[in-house]
Amino acid sequence: MSVTASAVEQEIRVAAAPETLFEFFTDPEKMVRWKGREADLDARPGGIYRVVINDKAIARGEYVELDPPRRVVFTWGWEGDGSPVAPGASTVEVDLIPDGDGTVVRLVHRDLPEAEREQHAHGWAHFLGRLEKAGAGEDPGPDPMANA
Repeated sequence: MSVTASAVEQEIRVAAAPETLFEFFTDPEKMVRWKGREADLDARPGGIYRVVINDKAIARGEYVELDPPRRVVFTWGWEGDGSPVAPGASTVEVDLIPDGDGTVVRLVHRDLPEAEREQHAHGWAHFLGRLEKAGAGEDPGPDPMANA
């Protein structure tokens, strides 16, 4: 986990092909295996990216770039009045890099206010840990953030 002056950067390795992992960022059923209780995803440039983590945390943005199975880029923010990161105010870039029989998932979250970077870094670390299991075909178990 890395928090820089301009971004949150994280990298994991998953025992799955990039083609498999790409779907975990674009298919609502696969998304909720690792992140969120509900997902409304329209995986095309300009399409909605909306994931209900719990009753108080709903991430929303739109897809910007899709390059199957190598790259997904979407904007990000939180629904609700007074959110420190409004929907679409920041950008998440995900690169899926083949690595032998697995894939390195490199995530960079840009344009976050400085005060929000550490919290988002912890959130992404949590969810990428769940993706590591779900992407490899394992059950990551119930998400403790779903009822937060």
